[in-house]
Amino acid sequence: MPTRILPAGSDPDAVRSLTTLLSQLPDAEPQPPVTDSTQLVDTLARLAAESVEELPEVVVVHERIGPVPALELIREVALRFPAVGVILVTTDAGPGLFAAAMDSGARGLVALPLSYEELASRVQAVAQWSTGVRRHLGHGAEVLAGAGGTVVTVSGAKGGVGATLAAIQLALAAQASGRATALVDLDLQTGDIASYLDIQFRRSVADLAAITDISPRVLADAVFRHDTGLALLLAPGEGERGEEVTDRAARQIVGALRSRYEVVVVDCGAQLSGAGAAVVEMADTALLVTTPDVIAVRGAKRTVRMWDRLQIRKAEETTVVVNRHARTAEIQPALVQRITGTALARTAVPANFKELQGAVDAGRLHELDGKSTVKQALWALAGELGLVRAPDEGASHRGGGRGPVGFRRRKE
Repeated sequence: MPTRILPAGSDPDAVRSLTTLLSQLPDAEPQPPVTDSTQLVDTLARLAAESVEELPEVVVVHERIGPVPALELIREVALRFPAVGVILVTTDAGPGLFAAAMDSGARGLVALPLSYEELASRVQAVAQWSTGVRRHLGHGAEVLAGAGGTVVTVSGAKGGVGATLAAIQLALAAQASGRATALVDLDLQTGDIASYLDIQFRRSVADLAAITDISPRVLADAVFRHDTGLALLLAPGEGERGEEVTDRAARQIVGALRSRYEVVVVDCGAQLSGAGAAVVEMADTALLVTTPDVIAVRGAKRTVRMWDRLQIRKAEETTVVVNRHARTAEIQPALVQRITGTALARTAVPANFKELQGAVDAGRLHELDGKSTVKQALWALAGELGLVRAPDEGASHRGGGRGPVGFRRRKE
């Protein structure tokens, strides 16, 4: 049986050379190359969703891939697709990088300039390892098939548009439907999830920032278990500690959560940080909350353009949610969609702060009356995004809520 090999790199000449050499290996079947980290993860996720057997045995990652650095990308692939063997191609084949690559989950390292003998030896060894892992797991498709839980980010077009309220209610809806759900406060300096849920906490996301290998026990120590069943990872009480959470740390933290929870909802706030940008980039669904007024819609348009310029996310891969909607408002959701060029959530959240005021002031947002039109709309939005488990859905389905295609990152 031929060995399927997926090359990944952003340098066209380097990838072309790599693909040519791979095609000369015996029993090798090189796949069309991918050009960046997002395309690689999306491709593997799409193949895993079809069948574990569709995944390539070997992925060859060039050191100059981006926007996610190669070692961080390897760590994510190893975590989400454990039966795919990864080889790193690099100019630095010294013991330091070799150790770092192995720690990240790589199965081999090949030095540049490429040598046919070295590449053939590494590919053969990694392919045998991958085949052995799949044979050992047998038909345990659930161990391999899941690309991890669904990650949803909630960002605000500006401060005060209701992003935190939306994030909390989306997470509560997912948890109430039976999905294991984590809610992360990545508004690192001004996060208020703890206040909305009236909790006192000791650990925060900053306590995980310096840890290179987040084990289940370490993660459990940092997570606050709420009475509703939600797993909360909160922003630090001291805002200055937010600087400790780098983009690399954020990817690793959310990756660890994704591997252990079916749904991960991340409140990114209205200010773009490196950590927030990294999580928006890796999310399955990125929501941008706005209100139907000129200032907020301008903020939404500015945010969308910034994400596109920084290659964080394309406009069509972002979903705008209109909060405080009223039928009499001059700015309607369809106009917001035209202005921003994004996808638009079918569910608009009505303007009715009186329903919320008591629960917000008491810090008991989780006790919001079920008859509240705001709560009903946000829980309907959770269903629209596929975060809510259907009544007849099997309990064994991990990360199965994937939402409509229009709300998820486009597969290349």
